[in-house]
Amino acid sequence: MLPDWADRERDEDPDVRAGLTSREREVVSLAVARLSNQEIAGRLVLSVRTVENHLYRAYGKLGVTTRTELAGRLGAQSAGGAAGG
Repeated sequence: MLPDWADRERDEDPDVRAGLTSREREVVSLAVARLSNQEIAGRLVLSVRTVENHLYRAYGKLGVTTRTELAGRLGAQSAGGAAGG
């Protein structure tokens, strides 16, 4: 289950989602949960490169450059030190 901010059906804070695709929301959710790109790829049955591409696009849409900023932007606990980020 995705966190509230990632749920497409919830409209309380459309700013945070900033037009993320459903797959970008999935990848971002797992990145904020401190999974590495490799772990995210395995869980979602994607290549690591595809995970990197989703994160790159999501970062641009959200105006962040790191997982720590990503977690802060989404109001989540800091993901500093996460592998792959």
